[in-house]
Amino acid sequence: MDTCDDPPYEELVEHQQDMLVKFSPEGRLLFVNTAYCDALGKTREELSGSVFMPATDQRYSEVMATQMTGLFRPPYACQVEQWISSPRGPRCISWSARSITDGNGGVIAIVATGRDITRLQREHRAIRKRDEELMLLLESGKEMYFTHSSDHTLHYVSPRIRAILGAGSRSGKRLWTDYLTDNPLNAKGLERTLKAISSGRREPPYRLEFYGRNNSTVWVEVNEIPVIKNRQTVAIAGYLVDVTEKKKVEEGLIEAEILLKNYGDRKKNGRDPADENNGGPFAALKSIFSPKKSEDEGDVPLDIPDNLQ
Repeated sequence: MDTCDDPPYEELVEHQQDMLVKFSPEGRLLFVNTAYCDALGKTREELSGSVFMPATDQRYSEVMATQMTGLFRPPYACQVEQWISSPRGPRCISWSARSITDGNGGVIAIVATGRDITRLQREHRAIRKRDEELMLLLESGKEMYFTHSSDHTLHYVSPRIRAILGAGSRSGKRLWTDYLTDNPLNAKGLERTLKAISSGRREPPYRLEFYGRNNSTVWVEVNEIPVIKNRQTVAIAGYLVDVTEKKKVEEGLIEAEILLKNYGDRKKNGRDPADENNGGPFAALKSIFSPKKSEDEGDVPLDIPDNLQ
């Protein structure tokens, strides 16, 4: 195995905390420094000629091999992560490798520096787990969260919002206004968003009608607040609540109130509403909240099985 003959360079290499290796194009180790030996708990003699980056997992091995093909074509460099077994247990090493060429594009050797990033990887894993738990918590309530820029470009959209709007997770960045119906009431909601962006102050909740999946429409109540940076509104953050069913009930109650008022007016004027074709206010209310029969349906008798008669 190669050694460093020049004392200053030998000190520089051997006192590195990072791991330094040199290996052949076939992947056999030609040189390792002390840090690499210590990380694997082996001597130079044991490591000499051994395979660099051994991987027992087939999928893991294929991923590394794919990444390392960059060593055999310009720019003759690559970065790859490797999990190794060490006296301290599994360790994740981040390698930065570069090829030594013969001047004609042929690779004669490869040098690499490695740094232990196990702690960083575990921290990232903990962060991902925390984010997943936080997302589960957020998605368990009735509120569906979102953020968009001051020019209405969506940044974050709750998976449940995507579901009710029929928007795929890979649909790319879009304007939230793209999903609005042509309902004139939407103009009032848009006006409040624009006002919040320009003033930097929170506006009262408002409602919007969106196009949903399968050509349906969805009513939502919007609660939002401007995000201020350097006295400028840089984003809008908030949540939606699906009020489609609530909207239908409200509309039914308004219609019922009108019918009852008309009934009272007719009775006050000396006309008996019970004699009219509508059958009184309760029949009218029943027609509002009951499923309507089609004209072809008629009074069709139920086909009751013999064993239930």
